[in-house]
Amino acid sequence: MNATDRTPADLLRSALAADPGRPLVTFYDDATGERVELSVATFANWVAKTANLLQGDLGAGPGDRVALLLPAHWQTAVWLLACSSVGVIADVAGNPAASDVVVSGPDTLDAARACGGERVALALRPLGGRFPQPPAGFADYAVEVPSQGDHFAPFAPVDADEPALIVAGRGFSGAEVVERARAEATPLGLTGPGSRILSGLPYDTWEGLAAGLYAPLATGGSVVLCRHLDQLDGAALAQRIESERVTATAR
Repeated sequence: MNATDRTPADLLRSALAADPGRPLVTFYDDATGERVELSVATFANWVAKTANLLQGDLGAGPGDRVALLLPAHWQTAVWLLACSSVGVIADVAGNPAASDVVVSGPDTLDAARACGGERVALALRPLGGRFPQPPAGFADYAVEVPSQGDHFAPFAPVDADEPALIVAGRGFSGAEVVERARAEATPLGLTGPGSRILSGLPYDTWEGLAAGLYAPLATGGSVVLCRHLDQLDGAALAQRIESERVTATAR
């Protein structure tokens, strides 16, 4: 990654320029058997489409707050980078009533209705599938995002020193996210390109976000992101670590 990268969106742009075909996020849901692998290019395309949805259709801009009521999931990672691209504040497990936009999974729809602004719902179904019946009062992400543009340009420049992330009640600027991700990569076992970390940590703490997204992105590595990892026995976990060529774990 480039030393001049100052936001997570910068890190993604550098990753795309360096090696677009390499894996970036491999996602497992051990409750459903789902496995999805996204290359840097595929992940960046989802980010661009989501950022266009966020900036265009949802009218969000720098300084606005987006409550992300989502688990550790590849689509959550996409939303985190889309927020960075637009310059809005990603408030992980934040208060919908205090947010301009709320993005909810299927299990948090009731809480998300407290948001007086725009509401988006994710079914979190395999392959990014839509809801069988769209929830009332929400835009279905899987319906809205495919038609968005494949390239994104922010309406206003993104200031790396402005608030960008809130997690577990603590705020970070974009520059702080990048600095901490770089600093904590080595202790996590991420030593540079080719490093591959398996993370079963939730996304509602900095530790989970660092292991499950930001540190791999900051070092040219990749993540095997596992939801419901507690449903996997020791032998199956060892097999996954071997088959996915994992070099570090965070559980």
